[in-house]
Amino acid sequence: MGPAVAGRRVPVVVPVLVLALGAAVRGGGGPGPVTCGSVVKLLNVRHNVRLHSHDVRYGSGSGQQSVTGVSAADDGNSYWRVRGRTAAVCERGTPVRCGQAIRLTHLGTGRNLHSHRFASPLSGNQEVSAFGEAGEGDYLDDWTVVCSGTYWSRDSEVRFQHASTDVFLSVTGEQYGRPIHGQKEVHGMAASSQNNYWKVMEGIFMQPSEVFKAEQYHAEL
Repeated sequence: MGPAVAGRRVPVVVPVLVLALGAAVRGGGGPGPVTCGSVVKLLNVRHNVRLHSHDVRYGSGSGQQSVTGVSAADDGNSYWRVRGRTAAVCERGTPVRCGQAIRLTHLGTGRNLHSHRFASPLSGNQEVSAFGEAGEGDYLDDWTVVCSGTYWSRDSEVRFQHASTDVFLSVTGEQYGRPIHGQKEVHGMAASSQNNYWKVMEGIFMQPSEVFKAEQYHAEL
């Protein structure tokens, strides 16, 4: 079964997205840029868990939809769509630049990766939640991609820094009990460390735009 959405359950059938997205390729991390419109799973490199969400709310703090880390590679609730920052359009197939602010929208529930100045339930760091409806939330959904080079590469390890509060998306190993037994806490940390690094794994990747291909061609001349 898939995630709960507005009181009902719907299946997550990821292969169908290939038809909906158009010019896309399915696969894992590899050469090439991450592009807007792509649907990806993100692995925390230090703790080997994928960024995950589901229609389960925090019992403390904001009470918003919880965000966790899961070890299972095949969980359909770990897909996130790469989008432009709040109130901005990032055309499908546009490569994401290092230093660019983006939103990550949870595919199953339509809520955006979000943070704010609430304490996380286990570690007391800054809470990370999923917020909004149908992909629209607020400016606290924006995260800056911190990487080296010009573009966010599918085979590189990157950090996500919250654009409003400057914390880094992190996992430090705290583990939940029921009702999400075994899942790891995801939170924001002020300090940069090995707990902050993420890598693209499975996903459906929009092919780079013609503008990017032209830039690469001229760079090679």
